[in-house]
Amino acid sequence: MSPTMIGVGQVPYVAWVLGGDLLETARIFFGLAAALVVPFGLDWYRSRPGPAALAVLLWSAYTVFPYVDRVRPWFALCVAVLAASGAMLLQRSGDPWRPGFWDVRFWDSGSRATSRRFGLAAVMAALLLSACTAGGRATSLLLELLRSDRAAVFISALLVAVFGGGTLAKTATVPVRREIAALEEGPQRSAAMEFMNGGPFIGMLERGLLFAFLAAGQPEAAALVLAAKSLARVPSAEHGKHASEYFLIGTLASVIAALAMSMAARSAVGMPVL
Repeated sequence: MSPTMIGVGQVPYVAWVLGGDLLETARIFFGLAAALVVPFGLDWYRSRPGPAALAVLLWSAYTVFPYVDRVRPWFALCVAVLAASGAMLLQRSGDPWRPGFWDVRFWDSGSRATSRRFGLAAVMAALLLSACTAGGRATSLLLELLRSDRAAVFISALLVAVFGGGTLAKTATVPVRREIAALEEGPQRSAAMEFMNGGPFIGMLERGLLFAFLAAGQPEAAALVLAAKSLARVPSAEHGKHASEYFLIGTLASVIAALAMSMAARSAVGMPVL
């Protein structure tokens, strides 16, 4: 395993080639990283081991799909499965094991059960009719998308930025959240807690948009995202200084995650990092 300097236009970059061509290596690296990071960012290894295992298997299978005739991708897939299994066992509580799948019994119970069944049947029929209408062209486009290494790298990097960045932001804001939790009951504590409650979902959207614009080579548009967030969500005086610190640290963590993953993905597919 040795670094190889590869020139892309006027921008050289270092690629660690683990066997096979560069894009194959990048697809497997980013894809398996996303398969492991997304369930971790959603806290599924501890709370929903069943969906976590399913997510790891599905995304890992998509990652190695174009290279099923080679040995190294299968070894990499085994590494991902073993790592996910270890994470589930390490985070398992002392309670009886539960797979953690969602309860879907509402589909066949309650006063609206019949309408739900008809609605689901109508949607499935529409999808089937669309597939028949599109025919072989749609199938070829789907297979082309599944085999595209560039698409796999950017989608996997996006998932790592969104969900891995969430874990980074959560870890970075632990001291601030502890200080807020330790405040005496009152308007300031309530306002700060209310401000934090909407943070995770807004942060996911923020990291997704930042990654998309940075990966597309549009840092100016990414700056507009930060400006819009600052205007819409900047903490006021009633939230207190702790909420301001939470906002600043979380935003910086999101920017770091999106920037790092966009630069890595662009470099992996042979584009200038910025």
